[in-house]
Amino acid sequence: MIEEKLAVLIDADNVPYANVKEMLEEISKNGIPTIKRIYADWTKPTVSGWKNVLLENAITPIQQYSYTSGKNSSDSALIIDAMDILYSGKVNGFCIVSSDSDFTRLATRLREAGMTVIGFGEKKTPLPFISACNKFIYIEILKQESTTSTPLTKSTNAKRKDEPLTKLDKHTIKFISESVSEIADENGWTFLANLGNYMLKKKPDFDARNFGYSKLLPLIKSIGIFEIEERDSGFNNVKHIYIKQKS
Repeated sequence: MIEEKLAVLIDADNVPYANVKEMLEEISKNGIPTIKRIYADWTKPTVSGWKNVLLENAITPIQQYSYTSGKNSSDSALIIDAMDILYSGKVNGFCIVSSDSDFTRLATRLREAGMTVIGFGEKKTPLPFISACNKFIYIEILKQESTTSTPLTKSTNAKRKDEPLTKLDKHTIKFISESVSEIADENGWTFLANLGNYMLKKKPDFDARNFGYSKLLPLIKSIGIFEIEERDSGFNNVKHIYIKQKS
């Protein structure tokens, strides 16, 4: 299978720099980051923290001076570059890293051109930008995973408990249940992989990790209203997971 080539464009003014490594690892799960650029007025002390991580992660800094006080100057430079990259035909998709709704129209335009658009931003990211992406991943998830993977002493581990970004409430359960029913076969069974893709189309920021689960299957099991069946795929003992509403 040919992996998608991705352009990673980062708005340094609107995302933290602390989890760049984890973010790039997440991007690598979706394709190959062939272009990596970050935009800011690098003369400002507010983005000085980024400078230490650019070289080790092979990210190219793009200087954009602030011509007007109070205006994010990097927005226009990022948008212009995105369109240049689009017409170059060198990539199949874009990762836009920002919590700024100003990139909503850009994400929409790129999708109109047949590009896959993956957004990264903080929980505060406005809904219009999230909805304009094929998939949106909250940076807070990456922070939690990074903290969890760090070795802890027994006393520290006993004290710390990561909280989910979003509560698994009745509205979320209804959303999952309705999605299962909408794509179920004539016997009521739904292929789990298809379910995950379908829910992303309806809600780009849906991710089991938002609710404190590493994968979709443990989340489904926790709800307790679905039957779960493993079926042979006929290939190297790989199992396909199907789920069905309990009668």
